Amino acid sequence: MVNENSRELNFEAIKKRSLIGIASLVSRSFFIQGVAFSANFLLTIFLDPKTFGIFFLISAFINLFSYFSDIGLAAALIQKKEKVTEEDLRTTFTVQQILVILLLIVIFVFSPLVRHWYGLNQQAVYLFYVLAVSFFLSSLKTIPSILLERDLKFNLLVIPQVLETVVFNVIVVILAWKGYGLTSFTWAVLARGVVGLISMYIISPWKIGLAFSKSSLSRLLRFGIPYQANTMIAVLKDDLMTIFLGKIIGTTGLGYLGWAKKWAEQPLRFLMDNVSKVVFPAFSRMQDEKENLKRAVEKSLFFLSFLTFPILVAFSILASDLVKIIPRYLKWQPALIALYLYCFNSAWATISTSMTNLLNAIGMIKKTFRLMLMWLGLTWILMPVLGLKFGYNGVAIATAIIALSSVIGIYIARKEVKFDYIFSIIKPLLASGAMGLVIYFFKPAFGSLPISILLRVLVGVVSYGVISYLLIGKSLFIDISRICHEFKKNN
Repeated sequence: MVNENSRELNFEAIKKRSLIGIASLVSRSFFIQGVAFSANFLLTIFLDPKTFGIFFLISAFINLFSYFSDIGLAAALIQKKEKVTEEDLRTTFTVQQILVILLLIVIFVFSPLVRHWYGLNQQAVYLFYVLAVSFFLSSLKTIPSILLERDLKFNLLVIPQVLETVVFNVIVVILAWKGYGLTSFTWAVLARGVVGLISMYIISPWKIGLAFSKSSLSRLLRFGIPYQANTMIAVLKDDLMTIFLGKIIGTTGLGYLGWAKKWAEQPLRFLMDNVSKVVFPAFSRMQDEKENLKRAVEKSLFFLSFLTFPILVAFSILASDLVKIIPRYLKWQPALIALYLYCFNSAWATISTSMTNLLNAIGMIKKTFRLMLMWLGLTWILMPVLGLKFGYNGVAIATAIIALSSVIGIYIARKEVKFDYIFSIIKPLLASGAMGLVIYFFKPAFGSLPISILLRVLVGVVSYGVISYLLIGKSLFIDISRICHEFKKNN
C-alpha cells in the first residue's frame, strides 16, 4: 500500500484535474475536430479513393516501424507510482533516440522494396520519406509530453495538437484543391511535424540530455515490455494487416475502407481518445483506492457511451442521404456498407478500449496481453479470408464479427473492478436505440435534402435528451453541471 503522503497528487487533486483535463481536451477538440472534419470532407471531394488508399498504406508502414521506437518506456513513466527522476527521463530519451535512428536507417534502406512491391510512384516515395522524418520529430516530443501527462495538465498538452491540426489540414486542403494530389500530404506532414515539435518545447521546456542508468531502465522495463508487447499486437492487428490488405483488395479498395473507417471513428477520435488520455494516468494514481476507482470507471464509461452511441446510430441512419448532398461525393457510395459495419465496430471499441486502459492502469498488463492475442488471431483469420471472398466489404464484415468478442474484455475487467455496466453502458445504449428509431421513421417531406437531414438531426437530439432523462434521471444533469463548474473555475 502506497503511503498517502508520498503521492504526488491526492485523490481530490486527481479528480479535479481529471475533470478539468477531460473538459479542456473535449472543449478544444470541438475546434480540432471541426477543422479535421471539414478538411476530411473537402479532401474526399478533391481526391480519389486510390490516393487515399496510398496514404493509408504508407502511413501503416511508418506506424509499423514506429512501434519499435519506444519499448514501452513512455507508458512506464506515466504509470509509475513514485516520482519520476531526471535519470529516468534522460535514460528513456537516450534509449528511444538510439532506436529511432536505427529505424530510420531501416526505413530508407527498404523504401525501394516497398515501392517495387506496391508499384508506387515517386510522389508516394517522397511521402514515405517525409513520414519517416516526421516520426523522428515526434520522438523528440516524448519527454515534454510525459511531464504534462503525469501532472494531468491536459489543458496545456492540447495546444500543440491544435496547432498541428490546423497547420496540417489547411496545407493539405489548399494543395489538394490546387491539384497536387498525393504531394499535398507530403508538405502537410512535414509542416505538422516541425510546428508540433517547436510548440511542445515552448509549452513544456525540457533540457535535452543523454544518460543511461541500468537500474532505471530495468525498473521501467518491468512495466514497459509487457505494455509494448500489447502495442506490438495492436500494430500487427491493424497496421500490418493494412499493408497485407493492400495486396488483397488493392489501393482503391483500401481507400474505400479507409474512408468508412475514418468517418466511423470520428466520435472515437473526438471523445474516446481525449478521455483515455486523461483516465490512464488518473486510474494509475487510484490503483490502491478500489471504491474511488470503481466510481471513476463508471463515470468515464458512462460519459463515453452517452456521447458516442447516439452519434454512431444517427450517422449510420443518415449516411445514405448525406453522400447525396454533393454530386462529387457520390463516388463514396460503394463504401456505405463498410461504413455501417465500422460504426458497429466503433460502438464496441468505445467499451473495449476503456477496459484495456483500466487493466493497464491497475497493472494487469498480462490480461490485456491475452485479450490482444485473441483479437490478433481473429483479425488474421477472418479478414484475409472474407477479404478474398467479398473484397473490401468482406474486411468490414470481419471487423464487425471481431467487435463482438469485446464482451470477453468487459467480463475480465469486471472481475477486477465491479463497476455498474447497466448504468454505464446499457442505459445509454437503450436511449440511443430509441432515438435511432425516431430518426429512421421521421422523414419530413421537404424538397431540400439538407433541410430534411437537419430537421431529423434536431428531432434526434431532442428525443435523445428526453429518453435519457427518463432512463437516467437527475444524475445526468448533476454530472454535466459538475464538469462545467470545474472547467469554468479553473480556466
